[in-house]
Amino acid sequence: MSEKEFEEEIEEKIEKAVEKACRSKKVRWHEHRNGAFGGIYGLAMIGAAVYYIGQADGFWIGVLGILKAIIWPAMLIYKVFTLIQM
Repeated sequence: MSEKEFEEEIEEKIEKAVEKACRSKKVRWHEHRNGAFGGIYGLAMIGAAVYYIGQADGFWIGVLGILKAIIWPAMLIYKVFTLIQM
């Protein structure tokens, strides 16, 4: 193998590695793109749990409050759709 062929082979391998890295970066960026919304939802869920537990009179009402905190977005959308008669 000549020196020129060796250099061409190395260049091809480098180009393939760069393309692979670029593709994997795009996939990683796409996967983490929704991370902020998940964080906001998590904080809202914690806030809702604190609210519902604070309003609870007993243990089982507190447990129900935790369950409500998990599904509060569905309840909110239901109420909005009811108000706009959709």
